[in-house]
Amino acid sequence: MVSGALGDYIPKGGARAAGERPLHRPSGAGGEAEGGEQILGVVSLGQDLRISGSNLDAAPFAGVSAAPGTAFADLLPPGDVPTVTQRLQRVLDTREAHVARVQRLRRDDGTEMVVSMSILPAAPPQEGLTVSLIAMAKRLHLYASAAAIGTSLDIGETAQSLAQSLLAWGDVAAVNLDYAVWTGEAVTEQAQDRIRLRRAALVPDRAWPEGYLTPGDNLPREASRLLAGAVMRDDVARAIVIPDRESIERALDDPQLVRALVPGSRPVSVACIPLVVEGPEGASGPIVLGVTEVWRRPECLFREGELLDLQELVAKTARHVDLARQHQREHAQVLALQRRLLPRAGSDTIEVASVYEPTTPDSAGVGGDWVNSFPLPGDRTALVVGDVVGHGLGAAAAMGQLSMEARALLSAGLGPGEVLERLDETVTLLDDTDAGLAAGYSALGSTCCIAVYDPVDHRVLISNAGHLPPVLVHPDGSAETVGAQPHPALGAEFVVREPFEVHEFTVPPGSLLVLYTDGLVEDPAASIDEGIGRLTDVVREVHPWDDLQQAARRVVARLAPKEPLRDDVTLLLARMAGRRSRDTATWHLPARADTPARARSLAAPLLRRWHTGEQARDSTLLVISELVTNAVRFGTGPVTVRLVRAGSLLTCEVGDTGNGRPRLHRGDLLDDTGRGLHVVHKLTTRWGVRWTDTGKAVWAELEA
Repeated sequence: MVSGALGDYIPKGGARAAGERPLHRPSGAGGEAEGGEQILGVVSLGQDLRISGSNLDAAPFAGVSAAPGTAFADLLPPGDVPTVTQRLQRVLDTREAHVARVQRLRRDDGTEMVVSMSILPAAPPQEGLTVSLIAMAKRLHLYASAAAIGTSLDIGETAQSLAQSLLAWGDVAAVNLDYAVWTGEAVTEQAQDRIRLRRAALVPDRAWPEGYLTPGDNLPREASRLLAGAVMRDDVARAIVIPDRESIERALDDPQLVRALVPGSRPVSVACIPLVVEGPEGASGPIVLGVTEVWRRPECLFREGELLDLQELVAKTARHVDLARQHQREHAQVLALQRRLLPRAGSDTIEVASVYEPTTPDSAGVGGDWVNSFPLPGDRTALVVGDVVGHGLGAAAAMGQLSMEARALLSAGLGPGEVLERLDETVTLLDDTDAGLAAGYSALGSTCCIAVYDPVDHRVLISNAGHLPPVLVHPDGSAETVGAQPHPALGAEFVVREPFEVHEFTVPPGSLLVLYTDGLVEDPAASIDEGIGRLTDVVREVHPWDDLQQAARRVVARLAPKEPLRDDVTLLLARMAGRRSRDTATWHLPARADTPARARSLAAPLLRRWHTGEQARDSTLLVISELVTNAVRFGTGPVTVRLVRAGSLLTCEVGDTGNGRPRLHRGDLLDDTGRGLHVVHKLTTRWGVRWTDTGKAVWAELEA
C-alpha cells in the first residue's frame, strides 16, 4: 500500500534530530527531483491528529518543525486550520484517502511554503493517518504559473500573480516596475540612471519592518539605479545572485537602502531577475520594464536550473506586463475622452450632477453611454443623454463621435429635432454593421435625448430618438415623465421616416430634470415601466437643498443592480434655478421703420438701471439698432428683442419670422448698405444665429 511505503519512509523512532541523516530510504521513493533535489516529506498522525513521526529531510522543508506530540494544526496557517482539520477527521472516519490538494505550511520563522498534500489512512495494523507532503515541483509550478499569469490586463494583478508564483523559489518575492509601465507611456530606451522603479507586489502579506518598501512605495533613485545596473550588463539582461547578507550590504553601501530593500535582519540571499522586452525597431537593445526579487535563506543556494526557471517565468510575464502597459495607455486615453464628455459644472441658472458606472469587467471602464451638458448662446443650456449599443473602445469611439457632433450642431444654433435628424444620417453613414457587431457594438439603434433649457422663459425644448423619457420633478415634489411623440432609434431605416417631434414644457425655478440610460432602470424581473416608476419615486425624495452630486450617487446606489452590471449605468440630474426677472427684459415689437428707435428707447433706461458703463451702453444700443434694422428689413414681424444680464456679460437677441441667414459680406468702401453686421462683429465678443419654430434669432454678446 502507498501508506505503507510512506510509513517506511519515516525513520523508526519518530522525528529525526536536526542534522541527522535518514535511517532508511526505500528505493524509488520518489524523493528526488531535478538535479537530485528531494521534494517528498511524510508525517504520521495519531487518531488525536497529533504527530507521531515525520521525515521532513528535504531542503524545501527546512524550518518546518514536526516534533512528536505536537498538533499537526501547528504546521498550518491559522486560517487553514478548520478546513484541514475537517479533512483529516473525514479520512480518519471514512478510511477514504484525500489526495493531492495544494496547501500552505508554516515555517518556524513565520514564512510559508506551498506543498501538494495527500491524506491517507495508515497501513494496518497501525491506526491514524499518513500525510505526504510534496514540495511543488518547480517545472510543474513553472508551467502552471505561466498559464495563470496574464489572465488580467490590470498591471497590479499581473504583478501580484508573478510575485505569488515566484514565492515557490524563495521565502519572499517582490516585483518592481518602471514608472513608464504604470503610466502607460511608450517603452523607450532609457539610460540606467533614468530608470525609476515602484514596488508593484510583495508576498507574503505580513507586517514588515519599518522602512521596508511595500506595494505602492517608490524605490529610492539609487536603489533603482543599482537594481537596473545589476541586471543589465553590456546591454544584456541577466539574472544575478547575491549569496549572503554581507555581500548585499556591501553592494548597497547604505543602511537606509538596506532597510528599504532587505526583508528583515536575518541572513538572506537574493536573486534579481529583470523584466525585459525587446526594444522598438532601431533600438540598440532590450528595454527593462522592472526587476523582480526572490529572497531566501543563504544555505539554500540558487542552482543554475532554478535561475533558468525563474528567468523563463519572468520572461513570459514581461510580455503580459507590456500588454497591460499598452492597455493602460489606451484605457487612459479613452477615460480622458469620457471625462471630456461628462457634464461640466453648471451655471447660476442651472446645477448639474452626473454618475457614470460602466459595465464590468469587460468594458475596461468605458462604454457607449454618455451624458453631457454645456452652455448655448442666448443664456441657454443643452442637456444630452445617449446610448450606443455595446461596450468597450468601439462603442466609446462611436459615442464620442455622436456626442461631439450633437454638441457642435446645438452650438451652431440648430434645434433638438434638427440635431437628431442629422445624427440619424450620421449613424447610417458611419456604421459598418458587420464590423461593429463583431467588435461588440453597433451605432445603428443608438438612442439619444436632447433637452434645451431657457432660463429666461423657464421653458425646456426636448426631442427624443428612441430613448427612455426624462423625469421631471416639480418644486412641490410631484413628478412625471415627459417626452415627445415616440420615435425610433437613430439609423432605423426600416421604419417610415418621420420628423423628430419637439416637445416644449414649463419648468418653474426649483424643478429637477432627470436624464438616464436603461442600465439604471432595467430589471429582468420587472417591466421597464416599473423601473421608471421606481426611479420617479426615488428622485422625488431629492430635496431642493440637497447637494446634487451626493443625491445622484444615492439614486444610483438605490437603483443600480447589486450584482455585476449588465449594462452601463448613467444618470444626469439638472436642477433649474432660472434667471432672475430683474436681470432680463423682453419686448415684442411690430416690424416698422421706427422699430429700431423704439427698441433703443426701451433698452436705454434698463441699461442705466443695470449700471452699465457708458461705452458698453452705447455699444449695446448700437448693436440692438443694427439687429432690429436687419430684422425689419429682411424678415417679417413681429420682432422680439431680449436683453439678459449675466454677471459682466450682456446678451442681446433679436428674433423674427424670416428664414434668411445673416452673413458677413466683404463690401466695397463706397457701399451704402451691408455694414450692419460688420458693426455688430466689431462691437461684440461673439455673435451668431439660432433657428426657432417661427424663424430665427440673431444673438450677440458684449462685455458690460
